[in-house]
Amino acid sequence: MGKPHVFEAHSQMPVPAADLFSWHTREGAFERLSPPWETAEVVDRSGDGIRPGARVVVKLHLGPIPQRMVAEHTAYVEGSSFQDTQREGPFAKWIHDHRMNPSGPQASILDDHILYELPVGALGDTFGGGYARKRLERMFAYRHSLTRADLRRHAQFASQGPLTVAIGGASGMLGSALASFLTTGGHRVKRLVRGRANAARGDISWAPDKGTVDAAGLEDVDAVVHLSGANVGEGRWTDERKQEILKSRTESTRLLCETLARNTRKPRVLICASATGYYGSRGDEELTETSSSGDGFLADVTRQWEASTKPAEDAGIRVVNLRIGVVMDARGGALAKLALATQAGGGGPVGSGRQWLSWVSLEDVLGLIQFSLFTPSIRGPLNAVSPNAVRQGELAKVLGKVLHRPAVFPLPAAVVKTVFGQMGEETLLASTHALPTVAQAHGFSFLLPGLEEALRFTLGRTTDGAEYRHG
Repeated sequence: MGKPHVFEAHSQMPVPAADLFSWHTREGAFERLSPPWETAEVVDRSGDGIRPGARVVVKLHLGPIPQRMVAEHTAYVEGSSFQDTQREGPFAKWIHDHRMNPSGPQASILDDHILYELPVGALGDTFGGGYARKRLERMFAYRHSLTRADLRRHAQFASQGPLTVAIGGASGMLGSALASFLTTGGHRVKRLVRGRANAARGDISWAPDKGTVDAAGLEDVDAVVHLSGANVGEGRWTDERKQEILKSRTESTRLLCETLARNTRKPRVLICASATGYYGSRGDEELTETSSSGDGFLADVTRQWEASTKPAEDAGIRVVNLRIGVVMDARGGALAKLALATQAGGGGPVGSGRQWLSWVSLEDVLGLIQFSLFTPSIRGPLNAVSPNAVRQGELAKVLGKVLHRPAVFPLPAAVVKTVFGQMGEETLLASTHALPTVAQAHGFSFLLPGLEEALRFTLGRTTDGAEYRHG
């Protein structure tokens, strides 16, 4: 047997202990707390939430071979603590106590206490002990920072009551994160799903390619967030692929908006994804929501995409067109590809490296969606971008710094054009310097406004966020 180890993480939280506990009991808490740099896929659940006997089965992707982990909840004290125990998984032993202690009338202490043993006995302690300690610190820095940020954001709008929100594109990276963010905040989420809908969960069946949607399922929603659309960054843009990219956005949006317009009870707001591609490649020009649209395929797609929301607007529904920049998150998208190349030692500037990149953290996209749900004065285009855009070469440099890898191998523009064609020109070589003018004018506070802090957060390259003790 290996040596028993103790790990503790402590953090001050900005809400009473009862509210902190409630956040952990809600659907989506496990997904919300799973670090983005470690893929954990829930494959089965049983039992009652986090009460004793409830189990969750997870597929962990920690290396080339996926691992199965089974965790069972083994203790529960309403309002103050719960415990989960590993029944099967990568550790020889793992017992995790989650404790929420009062710290004044409007504050609390989150205390995570873990008793664990490494596999392979003494060999595991000798060769894996330091790695395990560092990994735990990275994981709980993320968990505590995210919990604290979520609690603050939900407290800001708590007086306006919970909403019922329908989400289109809920299976994607952004949509699934939004669903967990909203449910842990006490909101009800109804997912628009293709194929058979889970009625018990409140799913809404639709088939945009066939022009059908369960209109009755949308009658009781307060808001709709539509995030569907084929990935623009996969493969060359053949004529067929261009049509798929366009139709996946405009047809689904038009179907949804026409349905909402016909329904007797309409939602307060529709937030529909768009993109900073609306502006095209504009060099060093600073672009606000009032700037004109640009040239190119992506600009044309986003113009038609935003125009597809007109039936909802004409029906009196408040519409927000969320012009999303390049989302920086380790789970997928541009950052996952860039990080992989940089880890392998192949990172560096693309083209001249002088082109502007309007980026945003996934957490701030979620925050902007929530902010838009509860801010009636926001309507029309909203740039979902960090206030600190960077040039592409700076992104390569900062990513190399965060990952402790060189980032000096350029990818020439000629190679980009040859390999990727128009897709490469409009996504990798385009220069777009968008500003979050509307968000800032309405008082939105960015959680991760700086590139380095955003990269460290999503890649797990920081241990700031909690106090730790090892034993």
